[in-house]
Amino acid sequence: MDFEKKLNRLEEIVQKMENGDLPLEESLKMFEEGVKLSRECQTRLGEAEQKVKLLLNVDGQGNVQTEDFQAKD
Repeated sequence: MDFEKKLNRLEEIVQKMENGDLPLEESLKMFEEGVKLSRECQTRLGEAEQKVKLLLNVDGQGNVQTEDFQAKD
């Protein structure tokens, strides 16, 4: 699942849980899914931030320095 789909699903979960109409067991399952999605999105955002930092690295003469970004698995 890509980042945007994960984020949309996370928003759906939050909305359903905020309504307060779910049985306890379903609320717990949704909460667990939400935590997992939140961690996955946070990891992806961290990777994107690192890539941007690499791409914006400029040397002393004003030349943009890029290097390959290798995500940690």
